[in-house]
Amino acid sequence: MVSKELPFTKSQIEEVVKTYPTPFHIYDEKAIRDNAEDMKHSFSVVQGFKEFFAVKALPNPYILKILAEHGFGADCSSLPELLLAEKAGITGENIMFSSNDTPAEEFKKARELGAIINLDDISHIEYLEKVAGLPDIVCFRYNPGPLKGGNELIGKPEEAKYGFTREQLFDGYVMLKQKGVKRFGLHTMVASNELNVDYFVETARILFEVIVEISQKVGINFEFVNLGGGIGIPYRPEQERIFFDDVAAGVKMAYDATIGKADIAQPNVYFECGRVITGPYGYLITEVRHMKHIYKDYVGTDACMANLMRPGIYGAYHHITVLGKENAPHDFKYDVTGSLCENNDKFAVDRMLPEIERGDLLVIHDTGAHGFAMGFNYNGKLRSAELLLRPDGSVKQIRRAETIDDYFSTLDFDGLGSFK
Repeated sequence: MVSKELPFTKSQIEEVVKTYPTPFHIYDEKAIRDNAEDMKHSFSVVQGFKEFFAVKALPNPYILKILAEHGFGADCSSLPELLLAEKAGITGENIMFSSNDTPAEEFKKARELGAIINLDDISHIEYLEKVAGLPDIVCFRYNPGPLKGGNELIGKPEEAKYGFTREQLFDGYVMLKQKGVKRFGLHTMVASNELNVDYFVETARILFEVIVEISQKVGINFEFVNLGGGIGIPYRPEQERIFFDDVAAGVKMAYDATIGKADIAQPNVYFECGRVITGPYGYLITEVRHMKHIYKDYVGTDACMANLMRPGIYGAYHHITVLGKENAPHDFKYDVTGSLCENNDKFAVDRMLPEIERGDLLVIHDTGAHGFAMGFNYNGKLRSAELLLRPDGSVKQIRRAETIDDYFSTLDFDGLGSFK
């Protein structure tokens, strides 16, 4: 069972709120750094290990810079994410660029930065060559199809839009070899928020076996294999976390049993996790604005789906702590809601919590990945600030809250007078 402890107290948050009004996301820098070092230490037993943090999980240059200080690269999938990595000082082959339906300008920027380009479709080989030129190193994303079952968040691989088929992999590497490419990688991503260690070990085994076969049949050497991400976190207190040591040991065993026994080059092993790196160390702080008692009891907050979409679209569980009432009996049943004109704008349904009053501060846990990042402006809602809890206990704003002027900045009100 995972303890849902907090790195701050009610009095500390009350002080923060005096400067930065709720709602806001706050991230625990020390915990993120400690977790990064834990991952590096665990995977040190694996050949050439490197982690490329999935920028989509928490796209903030301060976070990227922190992780870069621990040797992490950046997994990018769009032009803005490439630019964020660049501004955080991450360039060259410390960037893994994996995208789909990719426009020419994104391939060009990836080439300019010297990023590793991970192609999503066999037709992209000639497209990349035409619009940006083929780089020294090229990677393909593999979709294993019905040989590998997905999970509820990512779906079945054979129904996913991503990646090459097995047959296309062989054809694609032959094409690259004929075009003079000398360095190669292989990638897959077939799970999201998975808590079963065996899933990642089996994924590794499948990729390692494919690498052995392609190396021998096509006559190329692989420089790396990217196992993707998808390591989950225990959103519910009763869930057990995945330990990096267990994944690393299983991956090493699979590597030794396949690549280690083959007469081929020994590729490095990469990951591109996001959620497991920062997810547990982010918190959405929101104030109770109204209490409503009709057919059910509702806690109305000043946050909404614009700040955290996962519960509304996935029915995902996020633990909630009422600051100052951590030890009070959880004997009241509430729906915890936001103010969108959408009935699924709920952070919790039928959740047992202490008795809540207007003005209480709620902490919604595990928002350090796919929290702020999935925000939107429906109903004219404005996205919140992001704060960083420093190791010395101070708080730094790393993204200001949006304003109404921001929301209106792309509209041409002056043109209304001439509109007919």
